[in-house]
Amino acid sequence: MLTKLSIKNYTLIETMEIGFDKGFTVITGETGAGKSILLGALSLILGKRADLSVLMDKSRKCIVESEFDISRLDLEDFFDAHDLDFEPLTLLRREISPSGKSRAFINDTPVNLTVMKALGEQLVDIHSQHQTLLLNDTLFQLELYDGYVNQTNVLKDYQRVFREFRLSNQRLTKIKEENARAKRDEDYLRFQINELEAAQLDVEEVEALEEKVKLLTHAGEISQTVAMAVQILKEDEVSVLDLLSRLREAFFKLSDYHSDFKDYYSRLDSAVIELSDLADEIERLSGSDEFNPDELQIARERLDVLYALQQKHHARDMADLIRIYEEYRKQLDAIQSLDEQQQEEERRLAELTTALTTSANKIHATRTEKVAEFEHSVEHLLRLLGMKEAVFKVQIKNMPHFGERGKDDVRFLFNANKGGDLTEISKSASGGELSRLMLALKSLVHQVKVLPTIIFDEIDAGVSGEIAGKLGNILKEMSRRLQVMSITHLPQIAAKADAHFKVYKILNNNRTNSAVALLNDESRQEEIAKMLSDEKVTDAARKAALELMRN
Repeated sequence: MLTKLSIKNYTLIETMEIGFDKGFTVITGETGAGKSILLGALSLILGKRADLSVLMDKSRKCIVESEFDISRLDLEDFFDAHDLDFEPLTLLRREISPSGKSRAFINDTPVNLTVMKALGEQLVDIHSQHQTLLLNDTLFQLELYDGYVNQTNVLKDYQRVFREFRLSNQRLTKIKEENARAKRDEDYLRFQINELEAAQLDVEEVEALEEKVKLLTHAGEISQTVAMAVQILKEDEVSVLDLLSRLREAFFKLSDYHSDFKDYYSRLDSAVIELSDLADEIERLSGSDEFNPDELQIARERLDVLYALQQKHHARDMADLIRIYEEYRKQLDAIQSLDEQQQEEERRLAELTTALTTSANKIHATRTEKVAEFEHSVEHLLRLLGMKEAVFKVQIKNMPHFGERGKDDVRFLFNANKGGDLTEISKSASGGELSRLMLALKSLVHQVKVLPTIIFDEIDAGVSGEIAGKLGNILKEMSRRLQVMSITHLPQIAAKADAHFKVYKILNNNRTNSAVALLNDESRQEEIAKMLSDEKVTDAARKAALELMRN
């Protein structure tokens, strides 16, 4: 329930603070006095977007704050979910600075506008002329009817599964598209992989082959040099090893005469051993098949294959080519896993479809079950509002596809006059008829799905006389279950109120401001008499006003 509303620097309001109570409250005032400005300010703290045009003084910020008694509402989970302090008397505040920056607070904790709007939707229902026009919208009709049917928990469960269903559908579509593209690439990848696997890639092979080709290319020269070395080192009649051996023996004989000779001997002995080993290795090389000329062609052909693969795949070297091969393998594995992903997502989607179908059928059954009761109740209220021949029907069609609120297409059919055809509301109801129909619908919805506060902004458009009194009775009856406020220009409605506020204009420092006053019984009588009068308030009007207030 709304208990306080404080407004500073908002359009025509410099500063205003109003306290509200339970029951039925009316707000009256001359056209342009600022009645709807109060609703505009309240809409800010319910999450409506704002701009700099709302600032009365462009150099100061606008502040709108409201206090709600939420002690009897089950909102603790909402506050926990958004990490907010739960208070039985909760404060909502909006600030709009001259720079255009907007800030929102719940119990002095900054929140984004989405959170404030979500909370506001659970506290206040503002019924405006704009909302009456929404009655032509089939989705709005469905939401209204669901409010009466009151299967909130079932709908929440359905919508949770529907969100998963929609995401699963999106994932499946994406996987199928990826799979289709991948299938086109699969043959290409398999060919490249098979070709590279057949090449038996080795990171060190190219370097080894290049060395071997060099060796085989110069095989003749190498053979000649090797043979010459063996000849000179050990096979000539006077070979290098023979000469060194003789020289070593000579210094061996001198080694006892001087230490230098002993050193020379030692060094010559090492040279003979080293050259002997070298001669043996060169001799073994001359007898090896390492220089088989037939291998040159094989090595060159193998190098040509590896060079061609590197060039084809734009690889810098064998390591890069092997990396490219492994990437091809990963891509092929990913393609194969897409089939598994698609099958898994199709299975998941089938499960969700079954769950949605069960839930949608349950929702449909409940909606269908309540149709006759709802139609009868609407027509009863319309008769009380003077539409004695009005016929109202709810048409429910089961659709082939799932929607946000099930598989039903719900439409209100209406005819205000006897003998006419039932048609959609947009084609059959005038403005005044729409207002009365909307009031009847809202009255029924709030019997089963009660928000703490409902505010009617000139619901009485196109209504007068006896019907106005009956409309006031309905509003009064609604106020027994919830806090009802109405901005009205009809005395018959104003007279039914438990509390009556008057909005008026004052001149302050050569600037027009809106102000509000809570009327006592005497001033209420005068205000209602003024609403009954033309230019001058007469005693007869005052007497009529008193009579309205007593009834």
